[in-house]
Amino acid sequence: MGRELHVVWVGRHRRDEWERLTGRYRERIAHHIPVRDVPLKVRAGGDDARRLRIEADAIREALPDPCWSVALDRRGRSLSSRELAGHLRRWTRDWPHPVAFLVGSDLGLDAELVSSCRFSLSLGRLTLPHELARLVLYEQIYRGLSILAGIKYHRESF
Repeated sequence: MGRELHVVWVGRHRRDEWERLTGRYRERIAHHIPVRDVPLKVRAGGDDARRLRIEADAIREALPDPCWSVALDRRGRSLSSRELAGHLRRWTRDWPHPVAFLVGSDLGLDAELVSSCRFSLSLGRLTLPHELARLVLYEQIYRGLSILAGIKYHRESF
């Protein structure tokens, strides 16, 4: 599989505005590195804890083996765009396998799954709908790759 990015996410799969917006960033990212969008539709009844475990199992099954797994979690590390670019550089330069970003459903991600990941990334302390979190993730990946490539997309704030 080699060096590529995967965005593995749980949620509703509709052709809508979210897909159009994330698709634009995937196209831009693909100019720098192969990227795969991996949607998972998980039907699970029962309580939230059971649903989280079932979603976590589906995510684990969808991950390439091996991969560098990055969980999106509000308790993760909050990075600047430049810091994320540095991590992207290290992950894609030093790790010869895919890097997978994990985006949970409306319940988030299972705590055991998050703790098993090699990195936990926070997009901030705000609660975001998972569709918006995925869009922000794609934009920040593109921004990070643009920084690394010297493309005039990112501007430093003063």
